[in-house]
Amino acid sequence: MDYTKLDDYRQVIEAILSEYASLPYSYANIQSEVVFDRTRDRYLWMDLGWDGDRRIHGCLVHIDLIDGKIWIQRDGTEEGIAADLERAGIPKEHIVLGFRPPELRPYTGYAVA
Repeated sequence: MDYTKLDDYRQVIEAILSEYASLPYSYANIQSEVVFDRTRDRYLWMDLGWDGDRRIHGCLVHIDLIDGKIWIQRDGTEEGIAADLERAGIPKEHIVLGFRPPELRPYTGYAVA
């Protein structure tokens, strides 16, 4: 894998997740944070806080870089983080919808693995 392309992918993922996390919640005391692990190529967007008396703590988006491809392990966005990656110039054949069962991935229009 071309390390320049891998660095580009890292920057795109970080920029997209940072943009999402910067949007404030208007209805509860919930904070968004991003976790970027460039050593292991894991990228998370987390929400935490309180919605009344209910504790909020969860992962909205989890992305891994595996063998030069972007694996979306969890996607809690409305439109889908894959669409954001495509708009940023990432080819569909470099995006794997890891949250889809392997037998369904050939029908998604994205990479299977």
